[in-house]
Amino acid sequence: MTNSGNWTAEGFPSEVPHHQEVLDGTDWASLATAYGTGDSLPSALVRLLDLDPSVRAGAVKDALDEVTHQNSIYEATVPVALYVAAVLNHPATAAGEDDHVLHPTREQLLDWLAYTAYDADDECVAMGRQHFGEGFLDACPHMRAFRDLRPQIYCAVQPLLTDGNASVRDAALVAAIPLTEHPALTERRNELAPHAGRLLGASTDRFRRDRVLDALQAWGHHTSPLENADDITARELRTRLADPDYWWANNGTGASAEDPPF
Repeated sequence: MTNSGNWTAEGFPSEVPHHQEVLDGTDWASLATAYGTGDSLPSALVRLLDLDPSVRAGAVKDALDEVTHQNSIYEATVPVALYVAAVLNHPATAAGEDDHVLHPTREQLLDWLAYTAYDADDECVAMGRQHFGEGFLDACPHMRAFRDLRPQIYCAVQPLLTDGNASVRDAALVAAIPLTEHPALTERRNELAPHAGRLLGASTDRFRRDRVLDALQAWGHHTSPLENADDITARELRTRLADPDYWWANNGTGASAEDPPF
């Protein structure tokens, strides 16, 4: 697989390799996916650069579904993530789209990077160590490899924080947040804070608002002025659902059912 350890003299990672280098330099058929091996991945990944948005939409599903299942990081996840990062800013990934397209290709790719990054974040590692011991990451080399790749992925995500499409900008921010857990990127949180304020001032997306508010709080920011009534309701509900006594009292006795805290 392509070497992901290229760093500049300033200690910040260089740009991701060219997408064709990732495609040609990876033995896809030898890599495990959620449903077998990665034989079909090259043809799907190539179609991410098709000029027809409908073709790209199919390619997103064909490529990313192969490495997306039960919050797991698969052997093929790492080169797929590297390829996705390599094409994020390619003009073809926005070809044929306008500001009114429902789910731009770049938004979909950023959403997948975000979900994958959260599946490999520090909280997941801490939970793994709690259940399986300190050697958890040694037993999960694919998760470790993805975590090592975070600086390069961030380099690809960062330009889209100011994309002309609001949904792409928001998706880029949510993808960037877990990436900055990497020790080389923690100082980059300062540049994300203004983008977080912008998202909270405009977006109604519950998932994205929760992720941004959680991040700001973890970084030491006072978020009360940025919260709206729905944020407060959602936060209070999450707090209640995190209490097993509350959940069983409201779901084990025929009271109004809410999703369990797991």
